[in-house]
Amino acid sequence: MLNLVIQGAEIATADLKGLAKATGASRIERITGTAFRLRAVRKAEEVDALCAQAQLDHAYVPAGRRLAHYGLAVMDMDSTLITIECIDEIADLQGIKREVAAITEAAMRGEIDYAQSLRQRVALLAGMETGAFERVYRERLALTAGAEPMLAALRAAGVRTLLVSGGFTFFTSRLQERLALDAACSNEPEVVDGRLTGRLLGEIVDGAGKARALIALRDSLGLSREQVIGIGDGANDLPFLAEAGVSIAFHAKPAVRNAATHRLDHVGLEGVIALFE
Repeated sequence: MLNLVIQGAEIATADLKGLAKATGASRIERITGTAFRLRAVRKAEEVDALCAQAQLDHAYVPAGRRLAHYGLAVMDMDSTLITIECIDEIADLQGIKREVAAITEAAMRGEIDYAQSLRQRVALLAGMETGAFERVYRERLALTAGAEPMLAALRAAGVRTLLVSGGFTFFTSRLQERLALDAACSNEPEVVDGRLTGRLLGEIVDGAGKARALIALRDSLGLSREQVIGIGDGANDLPFLAEAGVSIAFHAKPAVRNAATHRLDHVGLEGVIALFE
């Protein structure tokens, strides 16, 4: 049996009733002030158009699916757990944000190879003092709305958390400690005399690297693919999202929205929790 979860900043009663009629829902339940569950529905073609017009997120989910059924949640960092692209903000302090951001955007759309794009962007930062990282963390980095409630619900359900990023360990390690995440995986830039050399150390964490980190932790925990939740936004998240039984495209690029099992375009990360009973 399927339920239909509807989420949005403003959900009109008339819209809920229209969706319930279209799907033959047995009843409507309030989950939160921004989320409702329509019970025992059938899929209907009208739902996509109705929700698009009302700017609502919708997801068909199996009845009885609970967070406690899962053991691992894996999330991207930039533009997912946090609101910024860290490397773009670092570049802004160097006066080259436009150039770096254009490469970032093309990589997120899947137009160029991520590892190649990362090398290009890091090379442009050569000579920059590492103090710029601290400035970006203190002055510009902000958690995405709903991040802390989502993480609290995951912890309460006993779900382990992994942060994966094509960005830098400076940021993932601090977020891991700040948010009590279980693990993190990202890239390490080479630094000499307090300045970036424009090179990276070790194996690059790209899309394949994110997937490897998920698989390694999933296997160490003895979990199946169906017990993993993945959350991401860019093309380089597709490999790890493919390794998750529940994959959520969060304010994502078209390729990710099309590949994920669910998508959230209008609400914050608290919307992840509403997809589970």
